[in-house]
Formats: sequence, C-alpha cells, structure tokens
Amino acid sequence: MKSPSFLEGAVLALIAALAGTLAHGAFTLLLPDAGALRLVMAALGFGYLLYLLGRSREPIGRITTLTLWLTVAGLLWVLSPPLPLYLLAHLALTWAARSLYFHQGPLAALADLGLMGLGMIAAIGTYLHTGSLFLSLWSLFLMQALFVFIPSRAQARDRDTGDEEARFRRAHQAAEAAVQRLSSTH
Repeated sequence: MKSPSFLEGAVLALIAALAGTLAHGAFTLLLPDAGALRLVMAALGFGYLLYLLGRSREPIGRITTLTLWLTVAGLLWVLSPPLPLYLLAHLALTWAARSLYFHQGPLAALADLGLMGLGMIAAIGTYLHTGSLFLSLWSLFLMQALFVFIPSRAQARDRDTGDEEARFRRAHQAAEAAVQRLSSTH
C-alpha cells in the first residue's frame, strides 16, 4: 500500500470541510449550535481516524486504537468540556493515532504535534476572521495534509529494506565470485 500524499490530504480536506459544513447544518436542526459543533468534530475525527488506519501499513493495534478513541470521545461527549478544550482533545486523539501509526520516533511525533497546533491556530484564526465553518475546517485539514512530509515508519522501513537488499546482493555477488575462484583453481 502506498503512503498518503499531500494531494490526497488536500482532497480529503475539501471533502471533510464540505461534509462537516453540511453535517453542521443538519445537526443544528436537532441540537443547539455548540452540540452540533461537538458532533461534527467527533464525526470528522472518527472519519479521519478511519482514514489513517486504512492508510497505515501497521497491522497491529487497530481494534485497540478504535476502542480507545471511541471511549475517550464518548467521555468527552458526556463530560462536555468547553468547546476549545473539546477540539483540543480530539486533535490530541488524532495526533496520538498518527504518531503511533506513521511516525518513526519522538522528534517526528513532536513535529506532528506542532503541525496539530498550527492547524488548530489556523482553524480558529480562519473562523474568527471569516466566520466560515467551511474555511475553518478546510484550513485545519489542509494543515494536517502536511503530515506526509514528516519522516514516517514506512519511509524508514523502505530505507531499511533497501539497505538489507543491497547488503544481500553484495554478499550474494561475493559468494558467487568466491565459488567461481574455487572452481577455476581446481
């Protein structure tokens, strides 16, 4: 499976912004605005988690990650913290999943945490400046599309596999040369 690309992330950002805006419009018919925003955040967070798990090459821990995410999201819904804290908690859940499934070490995870923070600042700033939920969501998810430029586990694995293959080829060539020398001298 190929790794996610920035273009794929940009398209996902557009889809998430459209879906979130439409869902918010529908949810406000049933819930107050704050409740509708919470539901949109949870739904987009869950959808993004499913996307990340689907694109990850790591086969281990998917059910645990889903269970943990659903448990924490459920607790957040019940406890109903202030909206900025609710958003921050969902971004932290996303960051944790991305760090576990995509990044090769603590520096990459910290870079991703910075990217999450920048995305949150961009989303809030966009909303305060324009009042547009669509543009805010698009800004948030577009910033998240940049995570593909942080060194990943898949890149490290590919690099390590390439080194192993190169070492094997050299060893194989050396063995063939040794067998040829042995057969030519006797």
